[in-house]
Amino acid sequence: MDRIETFLRSEFFNFLLSPIGFFLVLLLARAILFTALEHIRPTRVIAHHAVVFNDLAASVAYAFIVFPLAAKMSRFVPGYHHLFPAAVYELPLQIRIILYLVLADFGHYWIHRLMHTKHVWRVHKWHHFPRYMYWLGGVRATIPQQFLVNIPYVIALPLLDISPWWFGVVLAVFNAVQNDWMHMNVTWSSSWLEWIFVTSRYHHIHHSADPKHYLANMANLFSVWDRLFVTYLDPDRVGPGLTFGIPTNENPIRLISGI
Repeated sequence: MDRIETFLRSEFFNFLLSPIGFFLVLLLARAILFTALEHIRPTRVIAHHAVVFNDLAASVAYAFIVFPLAAKMSRFVPGYHHLFPAAVYELPLQIRIILYLVLADFGHYWIHRLMHTKHVWRVHKWHHFPRYMYWLGGVRATIPQQFLVNIPYVIALPLLDISPWWFGVVLAVFNAVQNDWMHMNVTWSSSWLEWIFVTSRYHHIHHSADPKHYLANMANLFSVWDRLFVTYLDPDRVGPGLTFGIPTNENPIRLISGI
């Protein structure tokens, strides 16, 4: 017991609780989990040494620049301070979590579709830039993109206002792991889960370099939105020669900034 108390009071434990410590621990855990999965059942051969440092830099920029700035901007979203009817807050936490995920993900789907329209595409291009897919390849985001994506989550967030303090940490971990899951380079042989959730092979089609796939499989968590709104493409109908990326000769500063 004394050792545990000493550890909880140590500078190292305080470092783990800091934003940098939390980021590093979460990144390491994700790296171990998803790298192991990709090593066991890789879909494609990727020269990780050629891309991993760029993706790590993008991950750091997202965690400490893109997301914090977009979060500050989210305070200006209409409805930021709104409340749901009182009866909603009387529902069990489990039900409110499900409502939050469904409402936020529904909004995310339509924000995603908006970002693929002609006049808003610029803010989202950076995310589609990589010509490869693996767990860390989907971390790219511009500040305007993150601001737009945050909107449905901000609107749904009051559902969780009276949740336990630790739920925010759980939500942050879930979002990071879910993003890795969608982009990981793992062979997926079963389609049953795709009736409910987006999988990596499902989402990889959306990153395809083929223009026929640009508006396909746009859901983020629940695949039902693609089926309901006619953007679903069965991964079994797509050939094995899938390639990724977008043709662009733009200034990289404009691409990364999303302007």
